Amino acid sequence: MPAEVLVIEDSPTQALRIRLILEQAGLAVTWAQTGQVGIEAAVNHPPSAIVLDVNLPDIDGFHVCRRLKEHPATTATPVVMLTIKERAADALTGLEAGADAYIPKDNYAEINLMQALRDLAILRHRPGQPDEVRERRHRWSAA
Repeated sequence: MPAEVLVIEDSPTQALRIRLILEQAGLAVTWAQTGQVGIEAAVNHPPSAIVLDVNLPDIDGFHVCRRLKEHPATTATPVVMLTIKERAADALTGLEAGADAYIPKDNYAEINLMQALRDLAILRHRPGQPDEVRERRHRWSAA
């Protein structure tokens, strides 16, 4: 049975993009469009990991992360913040809120998300599956 990841993201376009990436990696994905719905979904059916945006329409992702880390059902659930907020102060706020990783939505966001999920033992490298990070390093070193 694949690991389940809850994506808390208000943008349907971004959520679909994340879902496709994670499903291609063999993960099961559920989606919540608001912070409150995401908290309720996580508490009622704790996922293997949560990918969380900071800019949500009802509660900011920092507050969502704090609430998830305070709740007994989700306190140990890894939270990866994936957001357009890329200032160092924002990353520090996310990590202080309990996030296990903080990833800016930049050109390397997908690779960094997959690596974070590997580091958290949510995603395992499968034989025959390319390792995006290793392939990218190889391409850069060969240039």
